[in-house]
Order: sequence, then C-alpha cells, then structure tokens
Amino acid sequence: MNIVASVLQLIGSLAFLLFGMKMMSDGIQKSAGSKLQNALGFMTGNRVLGFITGLVLTFIIQSSGATTAMEVSFVNAGLMTLEQSVGVTLGANIGTTITAWIVVLLGFGSALKISAFAVPIFGLGYILTLFKKLRKQSLGEAIMGFGLLFIGLDWLSDTIDPQKGTLNFLTNFTGWGAWSILIGVVVGIIITALIHSSSAESAIVITMAYNHLINWEFAAALVIGSNIGSTIDAVLASLHASAPAKRTALVHVLFNVATVILACIFFTPFLQLIDILIPGTPTENITYHIAALHTVLKTITSLICLPFTKQIAGLMEKIIKDDPETLPTEYKFEFNETGLKENASSYIIRAEKEIKDMTELVTKMFERVRSGFDDRSENFIANNMDDLRKQEDYADQMKEQLTKYLINCSRLPLSAQQGDELSIMQQIVDDLEEMTDDVFNVALLLEKSINKKMSFSQEDMDRLGPYMDLARQIMNFVASNINKHLDRDQLLIAKEIEQQIDVFRKNLKKVARKRLEAGADVKAELLYIDLVRQIEKFGDRAYSIAAALSQL
Repeated sequence: MNIVASVLQLIGSLAFLLFGMKMMSDGIQKSAGSKLQNALGFMTGNRVLGFITGLVLTFIIQSSGATTAMEVSFVNAGLMTLEQSVGVTLGANIGTTITAWIVVLLGFGSALKISAFAVPIFGLGYILTLFKKLRKQSLGEAIMGFGLLFIGLDWLSDTIDPQKGTLNFLTNFTGWGAWSILIGVVVGIIITALIHSSSAESAIVITMAYNHLINWEFAAALVIGSNIGSTIDAVLASLHASAPAKRTALVHVLFNVATVILACIFFTPFLQLIDILIPGTPTENITYHIAALHTVLKTITSLICLPFTKQIAGLMEKIIKDDPETLPTEYKFEFNETGLKENASSYIIRAEKEIKDMTELVTKMFERVRSGFDDRSENFIANNMDDLRKQEDYADQMKEQLTKYLINCSRLPLSAQQGDELSIMQQIVDDLEEMTDDVFNVALLLEKSINKKMSFSQEDMDRLGPYMDLARQIMNFVASNINKHLDRDQLLIAKEIEQQIDVFRKNLKKVARKRLEAGADVKAELLYIDLVRQIEKFGDRAYSIAAALSQL
C-alpha cells in the first residue's frame, strides 16, 4: 500500500506541475491574443530579427512547442518564408530554457522559496478571474498556473525524497560510463515526448538532482535527450501541412538531433565548460549547473547555425520536394492535438490558410464557368464539366472537415476575440461552399442549354458579359481581402458592386419576361432567368463574406 500511495503521490505531483505550466502558458497566450501572432509575423524580416523574435516570444509564453507550432502555421499560410522561420526556430530553442531558471531561482535557489507563497498566489489569480469587469481572467489564469507550478514542484520534491525511496532505483543507472549517458539521453527523449515539454522535463530533472536521486552526469544526459523529445509538437503541427511547413518542422527536428549528437560527442568537455561557468562543484550547486547546461548548449548550437539560415533552408528544400499542383481527390484536414499545450493562434492560422485555399478554389471554378459564356459549345462540356464536378465535391469535403476543425478549435483556451473570430470563420466557410454550389449550378444550366441546343441571341449573351464581370469583380475583391479586416470604406466598395449586380439582375429579368410575353421559347427564357438568378446569389454570398470580414 505504501508503494501504491507513493506512486499516486508522484503522479499527482507531476500532474500539478504539468497542469500549472499549461495553465500559465495558456493564460499568457489568451491575454496576448493576436498580439503574439502579429509580433511573429512582423518581426521576422531577417535572420537576426527572427532569432530575437523566437527567443523573446518563447520567453514570454514559456513554450518552444507553441512558438514552433505557430511558426509552422505561418509558413504553411505563406506569411513567413522558410529562411525566416529558421531564425525563429533557433531563437525559440534558447527562449524555452528560461523555465529551468525560474524553477531554480524561485524554487531551489533562494532562502525564501516561492512554494511558500504558491497557495496565496493561486488565490490571487482566482480572484482576478472572478471580477469580469476587470477583464483580467486570462491574466488570473496565468497567475493561477504559476502558483500550481510551484505547488506541484514542492510536492514532487517531497515525494521523491531519498528517505522515502520512491525513485531510488534511478541510482542504479549511474556509474555505467558511456552506457549511463546513452540511457539518460533515451529516457530524456521519451519523457519529453510524452509530456510535450522540455521545460517541464528540465524541472523534473532539477528536482531529482536536488534530492540526490541522480548525479550530475546522468542529469545532464536527461536534459540533452529532451532536445529531441521536444520536437514532437513541430512534427504534429506539420502533419497534412504544405511542403514549406514540413520543411520548417524538419529544421526543428534536425537542429535538435544535431544538438544531441554534438553534446554526446563532446559530453565531458561540455560538462567541464559548465563547471567553469558556474561557481561551486556540481554536488554543491547542482540546480544551477543543470539550468546553465540547458541554456549554454542551446545557445552555442543556435549561434553556430544562425549565419547559415539560407543554406539550411536550401537543404530542406532539397530534402522535401514541392507539393504537386493538381487538386487531390480527397481533402484531409485533421485537428492534431499535441496532448499537453494547445496553441490557439497556430490552429487559427492553419484554418485561415485552408479558407484562403477554399477561396482560390471558388475563383478557379468561377473562371472556368465564365469561359462557358464566351464559348457555349460542346468544348466547354468536354474541357470543364468533369473538373467542375470534382472541384464542387472537394469544396463539400472542405466545408465538412473545416467545420469539424473549427468546432475543435472552439474548445481550446481562447481569448474573447479569438472566439468571435472562429464564429466568423465558420460563416465564411459556409458562404464559400454555397458559392461553389452557385457556380456549379450555372455550369449545369450552361450544359443543359448546350445539350438541348437552346438558342440565345447574341445580344442576350452580350448582356450577361458585364453581369458576370461584376460577379468576378466582387469575387476578386473578397479573394484579395480574405482573412483581413475590412474597414467601413472597403465594405462600401463591396456593397456598391453588390447593388450593381442587383440592378443588372432586375433589368435582365425584365427583358426576359418581355421576350416571353412576345412569344419567345419558354424553356430557353426560363433557363436564362435561372442563370441570372444563380449569378445574383453568387454576388450576395460574396458580399456576405465581405460583411463578415468587416467584423474581424
């Protein structure tokens, strides 16, 4: 029973530690909202700015995984180049080491440990979440997470006390020379991959070393292994992403693998360097040694790679080839949960990229159908109808999976602004899918008129030309502004085009009715009126998207 109680106490302590880190990171990200996203997009003009941005951003949100996931999403959406992302990755790898220093300085390195104030800190955070008028709920959650982090750290330290013998078996892995180092690296990889956080793994290692469960060499090996385990978030974020996004994830993976290999090759000299930099022997000052190792290792490797961001990007392009330009038959867009830290901004950026792709699909379908008004013949059917059917089916798949994805996003820790944004994005997806239906219905009407050999006067077809051009104009306006906020003046532009479409529709229908009254072919005139109506619906939905964008 003592063993079971000790194991449960260990699991509970780890859960408090990990949940505290997650809550703190989520609270910070929700407080910042889109500001972090904007900073990442704005401050990556060159390798040095990208490096500093990655370092500072990760320092703030306490998660290199969240930064990397956001980075992958930016590259996937075309908002950042691969070369720029390399600099951000290098900076993020250093920024993530700050958590170890917080744990050391506030948890073990001072006479007055923060754990003594952890419960009051948690209470202060909770109070902030209660006062809605202050609008500091997210900050309150971050403070609560900070308190939980040190509650869990204090409990963990107490649980793994050598006198209790909970994890004393770990001492068996020390003293085996190179085998101990290899085992430590592998265990570090596994633990970090499971908990999705090299920062949390470092905190656990520091706690074990502080309690004399592991020696300096084995602790160093565990921290070194965490570099590879931390790449799991980048890998998951790049699944089903574009080739550039996969290259970004590969940079993160290969950089960390190379870091581990170099650290293992120069293991003894590297530990001697840390002993020189940090006063006192490892036995006397083990926590500072571990924190310094985590920072120095990543700083050295990042600074070595920084001058070669262009070459690294070029190598990634050779390893991962460009995506094929043909439209796949099946659309796949899955919500890949990382398991511990969910970064809402990166998920939203991914959805924006898919919405942009869906908008481009609508534009391509429209241009295909527009060609049918210029060449209303069997050639139009042969060259376009099969592809239009596939594109319309693909758009249906996009709507279904994007809707599921956005619903899953709504369950993430979100700021109020991000919650509103997701609702607007869902409306836009619905409108885009209905626009593909409108375009395809126009194509079907054209196909029917060709197969039935219906005749329209050249004057009638000429009238439809400017009408279609107005529809194209509002479509292009939406495509060029998709995922952007429209101000009042921009919305008025869309409104003016939509009103012109309405006026055209009334005039065209009036002319068609007069021809009916004059004895024209009923089927042909009704089909003509249906064409006019479908094009007008297309314009209405485009304006609906413009109105939604004005609310972003």
